[in-house]
Amino acid sequence: MGAIAFTVLDVPNAFRERNRTRRWLHTVAKDHGHQINELNYVLMGDDALLVYNRRYLDHDEYTDVITFDGQTGTGISGDVLMSHDRIKENARSFGTTAQQELRRVMVHGLLHLLGHKDKTPAERQAMRTLEDKYLRRWAASPKSRKAPGANS
Repeated sequence: MGAIAFTVLDVPNAFRERNRTRRWLHTVAKDHGHQINELNYVLMGDDALLVYNRRYLDHDEYTDVITFDGQTGTGISGDVLMSHDRIKENARSFGTTAQQELRRVMVHGLLHLLGHKDKTPAERQAMRTLEDKYLRRWAASPKSRKAPGANS
């Protein structure tokens, strides 16, 4: 299995159950006939993500996620940049937990790397359906077991 990394830049560390999350994300890729080569999830604040949105997408607005495809050979590779602020705000707006919304944004970024689009209403609905499917799968997956005092 390829590497999945989690990085936090100047915001609280919201990544939980990292090993379980890695297994879940590998399953999503496998469902699409792919494997993950190298995937980096980076959690940052609104203002930091806005810099990327302006520079690379020419959008002058806050967003919850930006995905950069880094695939150069076999397997899925890329960076998924996420706004901690937007995730918390979206969770409040949608009546869910910040952890649930974080997982939704994480799988959303991976789905983009797997070729899914969300430009049209039909594409957005199809993406939401897949997100919901994989969030249900997360809920049904076994929790990580770790030794006392170990970090995942």
